[in-house]
Amino acid sequence: MRLAASLAFAAAALFGTAAQAQVSVKIGVMNDMSSLYADISGPGAITAAKMAVEDFNPAAHGMKVEIVSADHQNKPDIGASIVRQWYDAEGVDVVVDVPTSSVALAVTDIAREKNKVFLVSGAASSDLTGPKCSPNTVHWTYDTWMLANGTGKALVKTGGDTWFFLTSDYAFGHALERDTAAAVTAAGGKVLGAVKHPLNTQDFSSFLLQAQASKAKVIGLANAGGDTINAIKQGAEFGIAAGGQQFAGLLVFVTDVNALGLKTAQGLVLTETWYWDMNDANRAWTKRWQAERAGKFPSMVVAGVYAETLHYLKAVAAAKSAADGKAVVAQMKALPTDDPLFGKGYIRADGRKIHPAYLFQVKKPEESKYPGDVYTLRATIPAEEAFRPMKDDNCPMVTN
Repeated sequence: MRLAASLAFAAAALFGTAAQAQVSVKIGVMNDMSSLYADISGPGAITAAKMAVEDFNPAAHGMKVEIVSADHQNKPDIGASIVRQWYDAEGVDVVVDVPTSSVALAVTDIAREKNKVFLVSGAASSDLTGPKCSPNTVHWTYDTWMLANGTGKALVKTGGDTWFFLTSDYAFGHALERDTAAAVTAAGGKVLGAVKHPLNTQDFSSFLLQAQASKAKVIGLANAGGDTINAIKQGAEFGIAAGGQQFAGLLVFVTDVNALGLKTAQGLVLTETWYWDMNDANRAWTKRWQAERAGKFPSMVVAGVYAETLHYLKAVAAAKSAADGKAVVAQMKALPTDDPLFGKGYIRADGRKIHPAYLFQVKKPEESKYPGDVYTLRATIPAEEAFRPMKDDNCPMVTN
């Protein structure tokens, strides 16, 4: 009888140990759910994160994964408050996405302070792997240096050698103008001036008049989402193209092109790291995504949320814990990246994910064969050239 009781106790202890050994992960998707960046990521990013969890198959790895989400309203104080609550009280292990660089810069500091993980897809500032780099942060999809050196250099080489910037007045816009101006100057171009506009601007008339008066060949739009759409639409009304000037959409997404329509957007040159219609794998993934997002097309930000979440879960499985954020990010850097959307790559010591970028041009209406068929590939920028060299990024973690 005692032996049976002892065996039962041992079995219960073993069962309890096994139950305790299950790794639980809580993912917080934070972005703009309702304003000018909602189509870029928003609910579509939540769908992408769910798909990553599904494809990872947590049960097969002895893991349990939960996803929560929030709208940061593009405000750093609101974003910081949500993330502190998530990390401190709600057991969130990793925050993903976070468009709006001012919010992302606040979140990266909090993740480091709390030793959690921050995976950036939506935010663009190259400072996230530069002066503000962190051992707890990975910057996945794109950044301002990549955009500047893709679109900026290409346009200077084809004759667009004088520039004027319309810049969104917060961290992202400032970084994009700075990085593009540097790329334009390095390529032999000249910056004639710039004007800053508030985030989520409805009336661009005064800004466009200044751009016209500059006589610059290229008007660089250092903004995104609804601001880019409004500037281009109103620019058409002001006769920008008819007057011989060209818009450079320094951060343009497929969602923006669809909102503008090909008649208005045709000819725009832009740089992205992922396009839904580029290959069979992207098209197959998009079809799955559209099961929840019917009639829409995923942006590179949404694709980045999927890829970074999938790689994070692989790293947690390898580390056998999500508790130590710095250790999980170190594991993410140690593991080669490989997913259906971005293929094979790696994460550098400064937290920068490395993969190719692509220079696209928006098609004319008569060139488009079906909905979402909006880009022509002009050039592929190799992975090692697409992002700023680590020796130039001023990341305190890296010894050059």
